[in-house]
Amino acid sequence: MSKQKQRREALVYHAKPQPGKIKIVPTKPYATQRDLALAYSPGVAEPCLEIAKDKDNVYKYTSKGNLVAVISNGTAVLGLGNIGPEASKPVMEGKGLLFKIFADIDGIDIEVDTEDVEEFVQTVKMIAPTFGGINLEDIKAPEAFEIERRLKEELDIPVMHDDQHGTAIISSAALLNALQIANKKIEDVRIVISGAGAAAVSCTKLYKAFGAKAENIVMLDSKGVIRRDAANLSQSKAEFATDRKIDTLDEAAENADVFIGLSIADIFTPAMLSSMADNPIVFAMANPDPEIDYELAMKTRRDIIMATGRSDHPNQVNNVLGFPFIFRGALDVRATSINEEMKMAAVKALADLAKQPVPEQVNIAYGETRLTFGREYIIPKPFDHRLISEIPPAVAKAAMDSGVAKNPIYDWDKYKEELMQRSGNDNKVVRLLHSRAKSNSKKIVFAEADSLDVLKAAQIVHEEGIAIPVLLGNKEIISELKKELEFDADIEIVDPSDDAFTEKRNQYAKTYSDLRQRKGSTLYSAKIKMRERNYFGAMMVLEGDVDGMISGYSRAYPTVVKPIFEVIGRAANVKKVATVNIMITDRGPLFLADTSINIDPSAEEIAEIAQMTANVAATFGFDPVMALLSYANFGSSVHPDAKKVRDAVRILHETHPELVVDGEIQIDFALNKEMLQRQFPFSKLAGKKVNTLIFPNLESANITYKLLKELNGADSIGPIMVGLRKSVHVVQLGASVDEMVNMAAVAVIDAQEREKRKKAKSSGQ
Repeated sequence: MSKQKQRREALVYHAKPQPGKIKIVPTKPYATQRDLALAYSPGVAEPCLEIAKDKDNVYKYTSKGNLVAVISNGTAVLGLGNIGPEASKPVMEGKGLLFKIFADIDGIDIEVDTEDVEEFVQTVKMIAPTFGGINLEDIKAPEAFEIERRLKEELDIPVMHDDQHGTAIISSAALLNALQIANKKIEDVRIVISGAGAAAVSCTKLYKAFGAKAENIVMLDSKGVIRRDAANLSQSKAEFATDRKIDTLDEAAENADVFIGLSIADIFTPAMLSSMADNPIVFAMANPDPEIDYELAMKTRRDIIMATGRSDHPNQVNNVLGFPFIFRGALDVRATSINEEMKMAAVKALADLAKQPVPEQVNIAYGETRLTFGREYIIPKPFDHRLISEIPPAVAKAAMDSGVAKNPIYDWDKYKEELMQRSGNDNKVVRLLHSRAKSNSKKIVFAEADSLDVLKAAQIVHEEGIAIPVLLGNKEIISELKKELEFDADIEIVDPSDDAFTEKRNQYAKTYSDLRQRKGSTLYSAKIKMRERNYFGAMMVLEGDVDGMISGYSRAYPTVVKPIFEVIGRAANVKKVATVNIMITDRGPLFLADTSINIDPSAEEIAEIAQMTANVAATFGFDPVMALLSYANFGSSVHPDAKKVRDAVRILHETHPELVVDGEIQIDFALNKEMLQRQFPFSKLAGKKVNTLIFPNLESANITYKLLKELNGADSIGPIMVGLRKSVHVVQLGASVDEMVNMAAVAVIDAQEREKRKKAKSSGQ
């Protein structure tokens, strides 16, 4: 993607459909006059009086306990420098977004128009009663140190400058694990720190807290090694000055065990890396370009243990592993501060989590066969859903043990369960989807690429590395639309009506005719059909010229699936092809089937659809907990419609006893765990969170998923076709660009899974 196009898309993203990235949503009913009377006058007076009696009641009656202020003066924004408070607002809103999606914390951004330390501190102090915590962000050094120190001393709520401590916490966890792998002790290793800003200072202090010795540390700023005999050293730099008579990074690197880069790109050379001790640990964290290129470093030293700040390399030091969960734990025990004990607890919890067996969902998200603790996995991945159940409890316990918790937790199992129920624990399906597709992208044909939105989707898929698009349609129209979109990449265009594809059409026609010769097809009629995009595209998939296909944007669903059924057909031992929609809801993803194909399936067909849907859930890393839906509960009706669902459950219990599935059951009982446990404790679903819904007919499934999509604003991924021989997926008529991008990722993952099964079969596994 060109910088100009990226700039335009970023601006549109922030401006449309409404400006900004966050908004305030009511948490209480407000529909009636009674609701409003309770929310405001006169009812609101009662909680006010209770808080006036005891200020701690503010946590009971208001949102303070889950509200964090993200505060900046815009003096050190990303790599942009001092751009001012207004210009920093998009970054601060983004931080609020991360707080919400990873830890269900409401982050409100506040931009302060002053560079004066005293004015900044007094401003934050005056607004602090509103918030449960303060996250300082993008404030330049050395003012950042003084501001944080003052606020921690003068406020009784958690305060943390994430630019300082976030990187320190994550890199400390990575360092402890890297040292274990290298069989070295932190008190013995020689550490070189390239950079002397807020993050470098905080990192070094935390390394020392874990046992690193001051005499083994060399820090460099833009002028070279910070030596004790230098004139006019600032207080922050003097703390890390060395007595060694060296001046350059080359000298500091010789025989060093650890290099920590928090400076600029390409400052650390292969020669410097070669001069380091055995099993060198290199954390090159400058972004977007590290102090030494990852591939170059790996080529230079085979024994290296390396981390960067980038997501496209192993061991990403990403602050999102820390700050949402640290504040979550601090808020939940109403900590009066975030102290060293809490930060060290977060470090240890992160380090320990990397050593635990990795759930399949995480492996799937990163396209790995199995992530295991080692040189390329020394810290957890950002999409690891265990972070929210492991880090906050560790932080909360440390707050309690260190005496800063005002609301201690006693039932830790219940607390962990509550954490897992918060948004952000398993609601990352789209991000996981794209990440996995990128790990091994496949060639996907877009059968309607001469439609603007389809071409936009193909462009995003290409630029994001999700798939290798092939553009099927009128070549002249596609070429013109590409110019309009500034889509200048050299992408394969296939025009079935073009004479250049005559030989390919004839080849496909012969294959199709042979397949369908006993079903009314002749070679002549086959040649005519090969001029139609969906027949031609399906043949591309069948013949292996592409790995998958996306269609359906411009035509009614039945007209698109007909050629696909004729060309691709059902997989072996499958009686019915079906579709699954993944609905992204506040309670997590819901897998719904069959949403698009089978009008009135029999009990046997429902059982088969359920089994295939369970496979889809498992493919995305979820253990399926399935409810077979009806208007009746467990035998309360003898009507044939209820009986067929009951029979389908019986079939599944007999043929797939390993599945967690039950019914027939009404949808409210299926989704309300407490109500289900109370009324039907005998059910296999009792006490479990249902994530897969199997409907008795097409009418109910299709209406439900579209109702969720339109009324609740739930994102939908699908319909995902299951039971076909190849990876072909048909979107709904008029699907959005984002929906088509997501379906392209699904097509890639589908192709990946088929490739895995083929390899496993050929190897006899």
